[in-house]
Amino acid sequence: MAGYLVVLAVSALVCYAATFLNRRLAFRVKAVVEPDERRIHQHPTATIGGVSMYVGFLAALAVAYMLPEFNKLFRGSSELLGVLVAATVMFLVGLVDDFREVSAPAKVAGQVLAASVLTFFGATMFYFKVPFAGVVVLSSSITPLLTAVWVVAMANAINLIDGLDGLASGIVAIAAGSFFLYSNRLVDLGALSATSIGPLIAVITAGVCIGFLPHNFHPAKIFMGDTGALFLGLLMAASTSVVGGRTTDVSGETFFFFAPLFIPFFILGVPMLDMVFAIVRRTAKRTGVSTPDKQHLHHRLIQMGHGHRRSVLILWAWTAVLSGFVLTPTFTRTGNALVPFIAAALGVFLYTIFHPAIRDKAFSKPRKAWEKEPLWVKFAKLVIRPDKRDGERHGVEDVHGVDDESLDSYRHRFSRRRVQN
Repeated sequence: MAGYLVVLAVSALVCYAATFLNRRLAFRVKAVVEPDERRIHQHPTATIGGVSMYVGFLAALAVAYMLPEFNKLFRGSSELLGVLVAATVMFLVGLVDDFREVSAPAKVAGQVLAASVLTFFGATMFYFKVPFAGVVVLSSSITPLLTAVWVVAMANAINLIDGLDGLASGIVAIAAGSFFLYSNRLVDLGALSATSIGPLIAVITAGVCIGFLPHNFHPAKIFMGDTGALFLGLLMAASTSVVGGRTTDVSGETFFFFAPLFIPFFILGVPMLDMVFAIVRRTAKRTGVSTPDKQHLHHRLIQMGHGHRRSVLILWAWTAVLSGFVLTPTFTRTGNALVPFIAAALGVFLYTIFHPAIRDKAFSKPRKAWEKEPLWVKFAKLVIRPDKRDGERHGVEDVHGVDDESLDSYRHRFSRRRVQN
């Protein structure tokens, strides 16, 4: 464990320090994102933050190579070399896209090339456990296709969620850290080989995100760009595939939380869900899947009334709750331990829906008779229904009568209550 902590610290510190130089470099080479109608930031901001992440990744790998604890990972297999080459390919694809904005098919082709490198060096899935169905062994003909789909899905999920300052880097930091704890636990239980590169790649991924986050949190001084988003997606795909695709049994249980195949779908549930919604939404509108819009999860939170930072923290909280929910069974094997995470999920849900800003917006915005109310407003009105007793309790008279629960009525009464308080 000491070696992992050293690698974590090196990746974070090197990425943090390199970002200072990266910010200056971005303005010199004109790698700057200008504000527009689709973006939220108000000032020209440096991008290509993925360069700092790549430098931190290289430094962490170099330190790990010199530590005796990781000798067996470098000497006995070519998988780490494969991850290095594939990460470099993905890094270059994102870098070119940040400067020239290549077409979606060309970008996917670069992602498939990186996945092919992983397959060539053996850093891919071999078999995995399906709950209640046994072990599925992958043939040599299906492995390249499955690896390509996995890499493309991971890379684009992280790329799509990278819409607010610090959102993607924070989510990946939480997810990668959780996956490191999970995979390291599998090694301790003997369910995963001690020569697996999964824990090392996961902890490096978490480290570079932690080092980059101080520069990227709102107001961001630099964006990771496609350079960073695609690079992080490749690292997450590599670490999850070599763990989830090589573990046959964890404790003799068939409960699906013990199947590593499902773990990435939970710890990366926020970006995965956002990607699925984006595909369905754009397909229903008959627009291109790569067509950008402002209907992602983080955009919807801002439209509901949450601020920039609060929206990011809410999605971080969801990632942490989901990660804790799937980590707990591997450490406790008891159902009662899940209760705190269920309660936390309920708390985050209620905070998301019924924060004071959301409540004000739900009841104070006047609407025409022909305007449709959003589903979250209907749900809020169903739970929070103003009545006469509520006004009397706060010393506010109901000027519109007992039965009038219109939006204008609540807006007038609620504004008078705030003034009185």
